[in-house]
Amino acid sequence: MKCTGNIDTREVEELYINIDPIQAGGRLTNEAQKAVIAYSDGYSVCDNCLKPFRLDYIRKPPIAEFHEDCAKWLNMDQLRVVPGARRGFQAVANSLVQKGDPVILTALSHYTEFVSVEQSGGIPCEIPADENNHITGENAAEKIEEVIAKFGKTPPLLYLEHVDYQYGNIHDIKGVVKAAHQYDIPVLLNGAYSVGIMPVDGKELGVDFIVGSGHKSMAAPAPSGVLAANEEYADVVFRTITAKGDVTGRTFGIKEVEMMGCTLMGVTVMGLIASFPEVKKRVLEWDREIEQSRIITDALLSIEGTVCQSDSPREHTLTRINTIESFDKVAKTHKKRGYFLSSDLKKRGITGVIPGSTRVWKYNTYGLTRKQADHVALSFRKIAEENDLSVA
Repeated sequence: MKCTGNIDTREVEELYINIDPIQAGGRLTNEAQKAVIAYSDGYSVCDNCLKPFRLDYIRKPPIAEFHEDCAKWLNMDQLRVVPGARRGFQAVANSLVQKGDPVILTALSHYTEFVSVEQSGGIPCEIPADENNHITGENAAEKIEEVIAKFGKTPPLLYLEHVDYQYGNIHDIKGVVKAAHQYDIPVLLNGAYSVGIMPVDGKELGVDFIVGSGHKSMAAPAPSGVLAANEEYADVVFRTITAKGDVTGRTFGIKEVEMMGCTLMGVTVMGLIASFPEVKKRVLEWDREIEQSRIITDALLSIEGTVCQSDSPREHTLTRINTIESFDKVAKTHKKRGYFLSSDLKKRGITGVIPGSTRVWKYNTYGLTRKQADHVALSFRKIAEENDLSVA
């Protein structure tokens, strides 16, 4: 079926149980889908943009209210919407990092954090993960000391994943923050896999910035996200323009430099706002999500040769699994080679595993019902049995 011309209709969420590692938390709510249609025109939210002519001051639709409520929800002082988490990283790096500054990231940092460091002229320095793929306060302290000794100056910023994208592990946030703050280094928490799906309290964690992804974890259209800051750094990262035209003498009011004046408009911001009431409710059901994540991981681990490379038992819904000694053995002789697994899953109404992946791969169980979780778990076991793998 076509939407129009050569554009196919996308029916992934309607026809399948989707366990794609990066899509599960961004699945739109019904409310967001309605808002997307209603505000599909580019400047649709600007009908009531009055003085001082800035997005976060618009009261109708309730964009200003969202900024206030979302900052309060994260227990931070100020917040702006941004076009994806990467633009939040960019705004903070541009504000704090000077050319030649060493900047602390981690061995599990997302590539967009590295991009933001390079754009600002900084030099990336990684905190190594420990033997369990965790970033710890102890390792952070050692890295900070090493960097100061090497560069002769204190790093102006430290990036830290709340939950990393490779293993879905939850890291020692308070320990790393304590180490960083002993040197007055501000900490940016990458909440792409936490903000919107599990409780996040900025003051309780002690972080200086929180970046969240709308399309990864806040049931919003892409590209969307949030950047929250504590009061100490809000005036820096949300600074307003001072430029003046040398011919016209024009100035530009309270437009913010890092936000390029206004950021999210139309579909993206309205989808983010429309899902917010549901997002606030759903983070309170995190324990149920973990329970269902464990059902599926346990089913996979019941297949001989399968290894969970993430923390086990699971504390998050994103999981990295190693099936080199199970499904990949089947792939070596199967007529569909490595594509048999995704193909067999699709026959059972499940999608999201990258076609051809039978060695090391990831899945995300966020948002499944108990019935769906049981079906996914049973499907993995059945596929294993049908291909002569031993199942406990």
